[in-house]
Amino acid sequence: MTHVAIIGGGPGGYEAALVAARHGAEVTIVERDGWGGSTVLTDCVPSKTLIATADVLTEVAESLELGVELPSGVHADLAQVNRRVLDLALAQSRDIGERLASSGVRTVRGTGRLVSGTTVEVTTPDGDVDTLEADAVLIATGAHPRVVASAQPDGERILTWEQVYALQEVPEHMIVVGSGVTGAEFASAYNGLGARVTLVSSRDRVLPGEDPDAADTIEDVFRRRGMDVLGNSRMASVERIGDRVVVTLTDGRTVEGSHCLLALGSIPNTEGLGLAENGILLDDGGFVRVDRVSRTTAPGVYAAGDCTGVLMLASVAAQQGRIAMSHVLGSAVHPLALSEVSSNIFTSPEIATVGLSQKKLDEQGIEADVAMLPLAANPRAKMQGVRDGFVKLFARRGSGTVIGGVIVGPRASELIHVVSLAVMTSLTVDQVANAFTVYPSMSGTVAEVARRIHRPE
Repeated sequence: MTHVAIIGGGPGGYEAALVAARHGAEVTIVERDGWGGSTVLTDCVPSKTLIATADVLTEVAESLELGVELPSGVHADLAQVNRRVLDLALAQSRDIGERLASSGVRTVRGTGRLVSGTTVEVTTPDGDVDTLEADAVLIATGAHPRVVASAQPDGERILTWEQVYALQEVPEHMIVVGSGVTGAEFASAYNGLGARVTLVSSRDRVLPGEDPDAADTIEDVFRRRGMDVLGNSRMASVERIGDRVVVTLTDGRTVEGSHCLLALGSIPNTEGLGLAENGILLDDGGFVRVDRVSRTTAPGVYAAGDCTGVLMLASVAAQQGRIAMSHVLGSAVHPLALSEVSSNIFTSPEIATVGLSQKKLDEQGIEADVAMLPLAANPRAKMQGVRDGFVKLFARRGSGTVIGGVIVGPRASELIHVVSLAVMTSLTVDQVANAFTVYPSMSGTVAEVARRIHRPE
């Protein structure tokens, strides 16, 4: 029987454990903080639960044109919201632990490290030390928020995204430093919850790594809803003075608020794990180098999830873990294809993408036809009072094969699935256009955009 040892109980780890157990392997998974890891306990699950409340308030605020009359002063009880956030996270963590146990996976609470080859040393919370001898090891230890010396979080006024759930009241003025995915999501959420928000962006626009049309749309919405977006503004320091915080920018300007949320990126949890000492190559940022089947540079050792820095999404972590176990156990392996990954940014409106972006098309010299339509022209969108957003498709020139797409709008995370299927199965724009859609529906715009790309023979 193959013995697999897994260090880390997040999506990369627990999904790998379940796959290995189904294939008859003996599986031991070691987790330090709780089943589901930071994804479930402090990151994805809590943040999206908080955002769900903010989305409801945003919809309420914009429902007047639909003929809905509401009492004044509709607001969120942030203490109650955050209790619900943490309760849901803990419940999901328990569910994952129970699922692992019922699948025959041995679960161990503690800290694991590689001591030689495929030997793992586990230190429990009580200080006991155990050794696991395995045929294969999966490293799935995740990442944690990056902080800098000039902006130290105190958990009360200066916060990382893991600390915001201790807040008992909606901040009077939340300054968000960092306009990547995490910063944009939290800025959108606190704006929806009723806080005054200032977003400090070191680049000329928010979400600099995303589709330019999508980023411009989100920034326009942010400004229209009263957010102060400071472009080309780099933070020098953050200081707490009593019950206020002062963010000093590198050009000497200062921004004063009640709270500051630091969204400065992530650091992989790879230090002290014995990786480099055992032949595992790390990049300059400390991320584990892996190939498309999750192998590291050490025989028998695999890695999955945020500690690899491949694409920091829970869905990618889970897929990397599954792929690793298929490779270990001799099942059919489908190497990770980043060109098929769908992702979503949970701002309001959402941004969903899949496949190749315009930037990737340009870098790879791929000729593509592009079409885009605003959601405001969609009859269902008009009925729901939706003004912001669009659908954009990329199709390979000549064959008409769908190779990428961007959707900006409410529940874009749900709507992108049809485009994801088209990309994965190499459907043509004609096949997408000819599939029936419900009238009226937002998905009708996906078919209409596909029709715009069709070229008569």
